[in-house]
Amino acid sequence: MGRLIVVSNRVAPTQEGRPAAGGLAVGVLDALKETGGVWFGWSGETVAEPSAPVIEQQGSVTYATVGLTRRDYDQYYKGFSNTTLWPTFHYRNDLARYERQEYGGYLRVNVSLARQLQPLIEPDDIIWVHDYHLIPFARCLRDLGVKNPIGFFLHIPLPVPEVMRSVPPHEELMKFMCHYDVVGFQTGADRQAFLDYIERGGHGTASEDGMVHAWDRILKVGAYPIGIYPDAIAKSAGQFADRKPVRSLRDAMRGRKLIMSVDRLDYSKGLAERFQAFERLLQNGPGWHGRVSLLQIAPPTRSDVQTYQTIRRNLEGEAGRINGRFAQLDWTPIQYLNRKYERNLLMALFREAQVGYVAPLRDGMNLVAKEYVASQDPDDPGVLVLSQFAGAAEQLPGALVVNPYDLNQTAEALERALSMPHAERVSRYQDMMASLRENNLSVWRDTFLTDLRSVATAASVTARARQAAPVDKASAPAAPAPASPPASTATTVPRAATRAQ
Repeated sequence: MGRLIVVSNRVAPTQEGRPAAGGLAVGVLDALKETGGVWFGWSGETVAEPSAPVIEQQGSVTYATVGLTRRDYDQYYKGFSNTTLWPTFHYRNDLARYERQEYGGYLRVNVSLARQLQPLIEPDDIIWVHDYHLIPFARCLRDLGVKNPIGFFLHIPLPVPEVMRSVPPHEELMKFMCHYDVVGFQTGADRQAFLDYIERGGHGTASEDGMVHAWDRILKVGAYPIGIYPDAIAKSAGQFADRKPVRSLRDAMRGRKLIMSVDRLDYSKGLAERFQAFERLLQNGPGWHGRVSLLQIAPPTRSDVQTYQTIRRNLEGEAGRINGRFAQLDWTPIQYLNRKYERNLLMALFREAQVGYVAPLRDGMNLVAKEYVASQDPDDPGVLVLSQFAGAAEQLPGALVVNPYDLNQTAEALERALSMPHAERVSRYQDMMASLRENNLSVWRDTFLTDLRSVATAASVTARARQAAPVDKASAPAAPAPASPPASTATTVPRAATRAQ
């Protein structure tokens, strides 16, 4: 069996004690540590000129990282990936902006990354590409002659066709996705959005076993909800319980109840709505004054993008307004921390919170919800309040599920969570832990890779059978003309960047 090669936009911090990474990095790194393999992607650094990957070996994982030029960063990452795709895929078309030159940069960087990876690929390797930055990557590798099985997993939501079509090169992007052997999504709803685009748009057909025939390609499409290792997280939460920051938080609460929320500083997370629902709790329940605090940890993200600078200012303003309205001399309702914490320490902080508050306006999965549950003390667990728009809502049956746009409903759920009897808390916690163990990170990885190997093997067998089968030239139909390739292949990126979409 060959190696697993993981390809993602960013390669996660590899040093122990670094701040917690996002869900993609956590899931990929944990999976790679168990199986071994190669992790290829951007180093996070900008460079004057592209160069060969920097190779670093740590245990069973080989890290291969490359830099991006400032132009590539501005067009590929800051531009099309995060100013067009990210807001659109999170149903925020009002915040999306499309520039043809940025899409050209997006294609150019995918071609460049494929060329840098190609020399590292061995014949038996399995390639697993992750997330929206790299949708064209399989096509780029195929143009370079790579025959290995290639799978793609989208960590964020895929919008319904009506929203997807607001991205000018939407059809080209969907064609690119069909160059993978397996395409995976977090939820059944995301998978259905892909199938609806293909079938309702007249681009192909899908069968009940998940096989899709589109644009002269055959691929498998499925939902593969990403998991965690709940027992390892529970162990970490216990081991870090006596760290100074945890003790300081425990002492500062002085018997008050704690609602805790951790999210990147992003408009998809609904942080302002979260503060406003907490305000509604205090407004409708004066008995909670001085008895409960909300701790919001919101690490900065994409701080050089104007939209995110505005979000930070608005959130700081909301926290100040609510604190000014309700604070007492010995009580601050909202503690808002705009910084990162190391992952194991966060797990220990989660254990101190009576309520985990995870209420994004739209999210692919949201591993914070799962990590909060896994961090709890089994004898005295907290309660999870969870948005219906997070993929995790399908897998956590014991959560109090809310519509984050309904401030009253969310405030009522927070009050119910704060007041929930011990027996009900334990029962809900046990149900969720059972689900987390049954659908852990290994299940996610192994299910996806098993499907990838299976589809690749079936395709290889079919190809060999076609080559070996005798052809009756007298009765055989004329061979169809080859399908025209998309305009944005590796050799025609400049044209794709300048033509009308």
